[in-house]
Amino acid sequence: MGHAQFITDLLDFIEDSPTPFHAVQNMKNMLSENGFAELKESDSWSLLPGQNYYVTRNGSSIIAFRTGATDVVNSGVRMVGAHTDSPCLKVKPTPEIVQKGYLQLGVEVYGGALFSPWFDRDLSLAGRVNYATKYHQLETALIDFKDPIAVIPSLAIHLNRTVHEARTINPQKELLPIILQAKEEEPRDFRELLKMQMLSENPESTVDEVLDYDLYFYDTQPPAIVGLDEEFICSARLDNLLSCFVGLVSLIQAGNKFTSLLICNDHEEVGSMSAAGAQGTFLRSVLERLVSDPQKFSRMIHQSILVSADNAHGVHPNYVDKHDETHGPVLNKGPVIKVNANQRYATNSRTSAVFRHLCKKADVPVQSFSMRNDMACGSTIGPITATELGVQTIDVGVPQFAMHSVRETAGVKDAHYLFRVLKEFYANEFDMD
Repeated sequence: MGHAQFITDLLDFIEDSPTPFHAVQNMKNMLSENGFAELKESDSWSLLPGQNYYVTRNGSSIIAFRTGATDVVNSGVRMVGAHTDSPCLKVKPTPEIVQKGYLQLGVEVYGGALFSPWFDRDLSLAGRVNYATKYHQLETALIDFKDPIAVIPSLAIHLNRTVHEARTINPQKELLPIILQAKEEEPRDFRELLKMQMLSENPESTVDEVLDYDLYFYDTQPPAIVGLDEEFICSARLDNLLSCFVGLVSLIQAGNKFTSLLICNDHEEVGSMSAAGAQGTFLRSVLERLVSDPQKFSRMIHQSILVSADNAHGVHPNYVDKHDETHGPVLNKGPVIKVNANQRYATNSRTSAVFRHLCKKADVPVQSFSMRNDMACGSTIGPITATELGVQTIDVGVPQFAMHSVRETAGVKDAHYLFRVLKEFYANEFDMD
């Protein structure tokens, strides 16, 4: 796939995936179009060599894999891991708030979001709705308002003269989106609004009553290529839909010699402790269906390797002192190997050497990231999966600015660089003894 088309498809994927549920649905569509068959966890599986499959959990996590022609016990599984979720504002169960005639929605902050970029944005709402039909059945549907339906206005500087000196944001009071003007004595019912939206999106819908939902606000500004020389991608959810897309396209283009797998987990941004998260059983349960014998399973895991792909902090030219002076990754200079002595990243010298070797074979530059000793370090699904499975793991990612902002920035070249390396990863044999 050419570089320009790759970036166009990446931006389209991110724009069409405002929530983890939409991201997984779009990944399912891409996989089905490329010959991957859907499996259900509730069914018995009869897996054949050289075939392509995928399975989902909670509608927000997905595993896709190719069964190799070689014996998986001896050759292991080449795994890439990413996550489908991003920090955002999630609608509360009883969200209606009316103040001074404005209908606002109560929200929870999901993950470690930067608050200030959410102000003065054209916001829309998307996610999953669970409802009862006219025939008294329970159903689930995805919903996306698409149009801007909300805004969180800033307070004018005239009313907060010290805003540039020391600004704090109270997420309970100050992050309430306004969705319409309403009479205080006639508050609007949010579930009824959802029902009306579902009927407008699909007039044939049998929805009778909205029972519950997982709904998230998102910025409607579309992804863009930015810079005089068009060097940058600016978009919401680059962390970590970029890695999901790159891993998916890499797997689709991988051969069937070796067993190859992509897992994209939900709930990474809130600690991964869920049935659909990396601390859940999803990945292990799928791998055990490849090899059920405990001794053979251990042998397979020993020969396997996981690339945990999650974006890295590029050195910000306005805040150079926030980085270790010799570990400041630069955008468009290649993927980043993330290292932490306290195992916040799962990289070790062996897995790092494997990745550097792959970068050399793919003719891709590579960088390193290590946090300053006087600053706390984030983490990924890498250490969690390595601990749960005992699989050798490397943490990598493309460098970016403004991680966890409503709009992030990455390099145009780096996504394609990572794609080339992961294609090489899926195609190569490794001796992990």
